Amino acid sequence: MNDQSFEFTDKDREVLLRGLRYVRSSIMLETRDPTEEDEARRGEQLQGIANIVERLNAAPSISTAEV
Repeated sequence: MNDQSFEFTDKDREVLLRGLRYVRSSIMLETRDPTEEDEARRGEQLQGIANIVERLNAAPSISTAEV
């Protein structure tokens, strides 16, 4: 994976985090008969989302001056 650096405003970051919370909830609320494969896939997806959230929280933010 490329290690690219992005800068977000606080508002941009909140929009992205809100979307990730929605996706995480969607994954957690899937209704199926849990198989080992499904549980492993779900765990990998949730871990991937957690990694992205961690990176977003660590990313530098830019401040925007509002006049």
